[in-house]
Amino acid sequence: MPIQARTRKQLRQSIGYRLGALETGTTYDAGSTTTLISLTFVGGDDNYNGNWVTVFDTSNSDNAETRIASDYTASAYRITLQQALSFSTVAGDTFEIWSKGYNPEIIDEFINQAIIEATGLVYDPIENLGLHADGSSLRYDIPSNISMVNNVYYRSAVSFTLLHSCNAVFDETVDSDFTASVDTEDKKKGTGANKFVIAAGASAGDIATDSIDSKDISKYDYLECWVKSTVATSAGNLKILLDDTASCATPIETLSVPALSADTWTYVRIALANPETDTAIISVGLEYDSDLGACTVWLDDIKAVQNDTAVWERLDRRLWGIDKEAGDLTITESGKFEVGYGLLKLTGGDEPALLSSDTATTEIDDSYVISRATSIALLAASAGPATDPDALRQQASFEFGLSEQAKRRFPILMNVRTVE
Repeated sequence: MPIQARTRKQLRQSIGYRLGALETGTTYDAGSTTTLISLTFVGGDDNYNGNWVTVFDTSNSDNAETRIASDYTASAYRITLQQALSFSTVAGDTFEIWSKGYNPEIIDEFINQAIIEATGLVYDPIENLGLHADGSSLRYDIPSNISMVNNVYYRSAVSFTLLHSCNAVFDETVDSDFTASVDTEDKKKGTGANKFVIAAGASAGDIATDSIDSKDISKYDYLECWVKSTVATSAGNLKILLDDTASCATPIETLSVPALSADTWTYVRIALANPETDTAIISVGLEYDSDLGACTVWLDDIKAVQNDTAVWERLDRRLWGIDKEAGDLTITESGKFEVGYGLLKLTGGDEPALLSSDTATTEIDDSYVISRATSIALLAASAGPATDPDALRQQASFEFGLSEQAKRRFPILMNVRTVE
């Protein structure tokens, strides 16, 4: 289904035009924090009194402020605002003027109400590669941005070269605040993982490295490995180094490890920055790039991967499920043996995001949002059949019908299993 992905501002203005309540324009001369001047203003004195006015600051595209017009002087083409803006208006500022009692901030809320009503009927498509089967686990945390899963795939084959199995300890160059060892108990593949106990005195830039046989990884585009930390980290707090000189003295790849949850093994995939120069990698390193305090970090199964060579197999739906209470993907014993040790791909979707700024874009059908929000606005203004001389309820029913037609164009959800 085609989606124009209009911004909240564009949606709001479309709704305003449908309501017959919106006038937009541009100031032609400098005003002040309480006045704006535009040749597009029409009518006699006081014509705009009581209307809501939203002014957009040309010097800051994120700054829009809404005020009530307290006065209009026709001869000067000048609106005076009841409350001062945080900026002075200048030539070129754009504005919205809302009549008939409509408040643009409430229209924004109606837009979100329309999106909420569509939740569960349509999803923003997602493809996620954040999970990796280890050959033994039957349960995996589903990433928090996934609300629905319709298929699970596993990578049955991919072109790769192993850089470091982590079965042997890093011992080329190890900072004095690091204690490196091989952990044969807490590991993900092979006989062990490298364990780095990092003292409180460690500082940004401290590293531990190990030498490897020369590897040409210029045809590969991703580095993949397992990482675990006893403390939560932000992206870039830890880095993986690759170099064609000993001890990663002048690393040609400095790869930021994504954010990690504390005490959780995470399979990370990091795009190589300069693969064309990675023709003779002889040193692999871990860099402590932020003062995290005393902590312990594990590394396992470091390899370079040619992403586009991946072969994906769909896991039969009978072999996996969703634990909604825990938010986990569960795999049966048979599914575990079929998947083995391999990267997982989840296809599904996220709930459509509510719009919190004028630049935020809708993730569902624009025509549905516009019609449904217009219908809500008309109903809110109608005040019931006994006091509805403008037949706003009838107009609301028409707009509601248009929104229902748009809703019927939502993609048909197939094989959906919701997470929450």
